[in-house]
Amino acid sequence: MRYKIAATTVLAASTVPNLAFAHHAMGGAMPSSFMEGLISGLAHPVIGIDHLAFVVLVGLAAAFLTRKYVAPFVFILGTIAGCLLITNGVTLPYAELVITGSVILMGALVVSGKKIPAGLYVAIFAIAGLFHGGAYGEAIVGAENTPLVAYLIGFAVIQYSVAIGTGFIAEKFWHATEAAATKPRIAGAVAAGVGFAFFVENVEGMIFG
Repeated sequence: MRYKIAATTVLAASTVPNLAFAHHAMGGAMPSSFMEGLISGLAHPVIGIDHLAFVVLVGLAAAFLTRKYVAPFVFILGTIAGCLLITNGVTLPYAELVITGSVILMGALVVSGKKIPAGLYVAIFAIAGLFHGGAYGEAIVGAENTPLVAYLIGFAVIQYSVAIGTGFIAEKFWHATEAAATKPRIAGAVAAGVGFAFFVENVEGMIFG
């Protein structure tokens, strides 16, 4: 099983293009209305593959926690806080490395199949949330309050839906009752592979410009 998981991770890493995915549903244009802000917020965590991978991992991890419906809120609150920090002029250092590194770390924990203390997951959710939210905030810097609020609502709703939906699939369709179950671990390996691919891309960008 370890060899299968390792092979899945390598495959995922090799299939992610060596390009930065677009993170803005409005094609780079600033949302100027509630609806545009909402659409952009709903889309950003989904079309940003590294962000989507982390949200899926949040769902996989939370599925085996006692408060599986509450734990994802910690990450979501972190993303809201991170977004507001960026829109208020605060800079988060090495954001892209932290974001992709968080995907690798969470993927490794899920792949391990071990029962991880809820407190550790909550801490990772909160810290990672700040940086993922900071990346979301870069797409909305300078927007008026109405589209900004809609943007926050949009990415909060989609992230919670993806996380809870992932946990539902693990429980109801994969019949996974514990963290050591095979299918959630394979899904974690795929997500970790995505994180690894983006991490390498970011490091290459830092080295070679």
